[in-house]
Amino acid sequence: MNRAEQSRAPIYEALQQFRQMRVVPFDVPGHKRGRGNPELTDFLGQQCVSVDVNSMKPLDNLCHPVSVIREAERLAADAFGAAEAFLMVGGTTSSVQSMVLTACKRGDEIILPRNVHRSVINALILCGAVPVYVNPEVDHRLGISLGMKREQVEQAIKEHPNAVAVLVNNPTYYGICSDLRAIVKLAHEHGMMCLADEAHGTHFYFGDDLPISAMAAGADMASVSMHKSGGSLTQSSFLLAGPNVNAGYVRQIINLTQTTSASYLLMSSLDISRRNLALRGRETFAKVREIAEYAREEINSIGGYYAFGKEMINGDSVFDFDPIKLSVHTLDIGLAGIEVYDMLRDDYDIQIEFGDIGNILAYLSIGDRMQEVERLVSALADIRRCCKRDKTGMLSQEYIPPQVVASPQESFYADKESLPIMETEGRVCSEFVMCYPPGIPILAPGERITADILRYIKYAKEKGCSMTGPEDADIEYLNVLK
Repeated sequence: MNRAEQSRAPIYEALQQFRQMRVVPFDVPGHKRGRGNPELTDFLGQQCVSVDVNSMKPLDNLCHPVSVIREAERLAADAFGAAEAFLMVGGTTSSVQSMVLTACKRGDEIILPRNVHRSVINALILCGAVPVYVNPEVDHRLGISLGMKREQVEQAIKEHPNAVAVLVNNPTYYGICSDLRAIVKLAHEHGMMCLADEAHGTHFYFGDDLPISAMAAGADMASVSMHKSGGSLTQSSFLLAGPNVNAGYVRQIINLTQTTSASYLLMSSLDISRRNLALRGRETFAKVREIAEYAREEINSIGGYYAFGKEMINGDSVFDFDPIKLSVHTLDIGLAGIEVYDMLRDDYDIQIEFGDIGNILAYLSIGDRMQEVERLVSALADIRRCCKRDKTGMLSQEYIPPQVVASPQESFYADKESLPIMETEGRVCSEFVMCYPPGIPILAPGERITADILRYIKYAKEKGCSMTGPEDADIEYLNVLK
């Protein structure tokens, strides 16, 4: 990585130069540098709205970049150790979907863990590919899914030799990493692509003694959520590609769904954030790791909580662990993760990333400071002191292996009927049900609805999980195949 070059930010520089030109706008957006919408300008600031501009020759065009955007992509590729990098303004959802759509077409099989983000299965609905699920092992104490075991991937490849790709979470929401290098090797030995969902792994590219990044492991493509741990604006992301991927075809795939009016606020934030990480990322993430290790130690000393870390590594289903993730198991104090999540926000003015049935995740990144972590630790201690109760009868977030009956695309577009959710046992679901975050489906189109799944959904609703997915906003009814 050339540090002198990485000190540049071409999109940012072009916008600065454009602002000084005082060009009269007879193009979109219609707010005309904020003059037409003073309330918006007051809220966001003149600095912001003055660079919310349209594509033009001096500023390039994301659909077909040839100048400053292309240079920003080249610098991003260099910083991340990729052959190509694409600026994405539809969130990492758009990166994941473009990655899957590049690898798969209708009828193709793709090997993947079932605990994927809904964007992966959405991509299968769009292109008609068929999932081959590798059911992950479960940590029964924590009730969380682990990574893909090497022998599971090898067996899936053996049973589905015509599959076109293997997709891996690197890491999971909880910080669990599979043996990515070995999985890449397996995929390539059998003529398959290896794709990595790195929505929660941006820092792997800019840290020491962190799990291996997808590009370093030789993966063909990776979706990197810069707005999570990388510091860019929400909805901005990178799609990375290795040397054996046809970059021109990837661009065509991206342009099938990505806006033709890309936000320069998002693109410049990617450009500036890439520069920041390239120049200062290693030092910054070393400090974040120190904060995370301190927080784990302090939370575990409270009693009742379990902030898990590298002690989980077993060399296979937990090949590595992201030490920056602050995941905390809460069931031993008799509270579901979502209950602790709600208490932290409502009673202590602390907003964490998510709470599920058994765990919470406090997302640590480049903007965190020790004093906020101290406040979190203090609040958790207080919650244990005043709210701890008997955990008898509480459900663990056990992984329920899906019974796949039909492809996601076939099921999503099939004739369907709406039934009261508790009357759907035995039927085949045609939509999603999930807690968001993290956005991992409990049910996906094409899966059979079982008593265990219904019991889990009912319990999650009662505990206050934010349920999303079905047409029915109240999740009282569910669409099933006729």
